[in-house]
Amino acid sequence: MSDPSAYTWKQATALEGKTAVVTGVASGIGRATALQFGEAGLMVYGADINEEQGAATMAAIVASGGRGEFLPLDLTKPESIDAFVDNLKAKSGGVIDIIASVAGVDVVEPFIESKPETWNIILNVNFVGPVRMIHRLLPILIERGRGTKIVTVASDAGRVGSTGETVYSGSKGAVIAFTKALARETARYGICCNCVAPGPTDTPLFTGAVAAKLRDALIKAIPLRRVALPTEIANAILFFSCPAADYITGQVLSVSGGLTMHG
Repeated sequence: MSDPSAYTWKQATALEGKTAVVTGVASGIGRATALQFGEAGLMVYGADINEEQGAATMAAIVASGGRGEFLPLDLTKPESIDAFVDNLKAKSGGVIDIIASVAGVDVVEPFIESKPETWNIILNVNFVGPVRMIHRLLPILIERGRGTKIVTVASDAGRVGSTGETVYSGSKGAVIAFTKALARETARYGICCNCVAPGPTDTPLFTGAVAAKLRDALIKAIPLRRVALPTEIANAILFFSCPAADYITGQVLSVSGGLTMHG
């Protein structure tokens, strides 16, 4: 609609009929986001390196009456990203309204013990790969024009740092800075770019990378005394994607149960 002041809340949060790309759909926040987009009536193109679980997520969308298709993607390989984008363009007919860059990876260990090969994986999956993908897809969003959205997923580790996650924190800090700069460049086209920064979340990434003792300590430090559910992070992604957020760009939203509070 042309007049945002005329929105009802139902209209302001409506996404039905739009097309979204979601990475990291095999599990965790990416899966929750894809499922919620599907429930909201979007056509969802889901991507992941884990083809079996990624395809299962998209099959769940279709089984519940939604529209979704899985496309394989390895963010560590430029040739895979290029093939994914070419495949996506052919499948979607060049119609994309929302990019939700959710895929991420982490290895928790002291920085002094970490190795360059680990750094490369973390940086490519969390930052370099998404930058390459968004760069390839940006002309489509520019052509679509006003109302298109890019939502990245960083981490509060990228805002305040996290012990044992030095390179991960650096990669997520880069995502935040990239999103802000991209928001400035694309505002002239009516594209909104925002970033969701989760705190500890009940995902395979968190449970697999963080030792039980550290998880317990984190929960005690969170004012709400629990980790987030993946759907609670997905809710923030959906908010940034909907018309209600059409005047919000270049922002970072922490969803951390109060663990970090930014003024």
